[in-house]
Amino acid sequence: MSELTQAEKYLVAEIRQGSAEGWSQFVDRYQGRLVAFARSKLRNPSDAEDLVQETFMSFVKALGFFREQASLETYLFAILRRKIINFCRGRSITICLLQDVLQPTGAEAVGDAADRIVGPDPTASWYARRNEARELHRDALSAALRELIDGFKQSLNFRDLKIVEMLFYCRLRNKDIAQIADVKVNHIAVTKHRSLRRIREHMARKLQCGQGGTGTPDDSVPPLDNADDMLSEIWQEHRISCLKRSTVGAYLLGTLEPEWQDYVGFHLNRLGCEFCRANLEDLQQQTRDQGTRKLHDRILESTVGFLSRP
Repeated sequence: MSELTQAEKYLVAEIRQGSAEGWSQFVDRYQGRLVAFARSKLRNPSDAEDLVQETFMSFVKALGFFREQASLETYLFAILRRKIINFCRGRSITICLLQDVLQPTGAEAVGDAADRIVGPDPTASWYARRNEARELHRDALSAALRELIDGFKQSLNFRDLKIVEMLFYCRLRNKDIAQIADVKVNHIAVTKHRSLRRIREHMARKLQCGQGGTGTPDDSVPPLDNADDMLSEIWQEHRISCLKRSTVGAYLLGTLEPEWQDYVGFHLNRLGCEFCRANLEDLQQQTRDQGTRKLHDRILESTVGFLSRP
């Protein structure tokens, strides 16, 4: 996700000023989706709740190190992912964070990607330890991936969006993607080639503009043909194609346009993005709670007149 919204900045400012009300709003806002994510990974609900509690504790203790370069949701999910990995590592529990069986690099590799945006542990100095050129390349690559995804969404080209997600996010084989997407293997190869070319061109423009150049692609952009690890890493780290919470809510209500409804269903249920699924489960729980509360209020309204009065 991108940097903080104005609403998030305001909430963080309130917390930094020691506002108990602001902290309460913060916990209420993110607790449900974090618990849903943790419960999807851990068998014991109490363990899940304990790790969510530790996540909030880590956040508030390290607030001075928060760089505000990622959304609050992304930052909190990253902290929680690391805690789940550490918890399971000490108990010989086998887990995969992200698409489960679709992620070939294992829980350790996923955890490393998460650590890079979380402070203040030593891993938070990851960016500082990299030279300036590499950091610029990573920033440019992240921006290029976002532009690619936004372009697919704006043109409603959800077929190729699904393919790119499976290529760069899940790193499935071309023939497996072709079977899932119901297209020829050659189409997968062409889509990958075109996408990498667009990513490279966007990176070149960004890097050239940053150096005061003309924006013409040059040799400053590293080759991408064998950069699957970096593409997947950045995709996970920045949640490049994750859905807005409002979009997940609209999907739950069935109010999206058919093309969007189909894509969101794929992202949630076939791709299995567990961050977005955590938001879905949290929204479903809120809907159930609201329904229970409405029934509660309706019962009181209809029965209070029959109560005996002294």
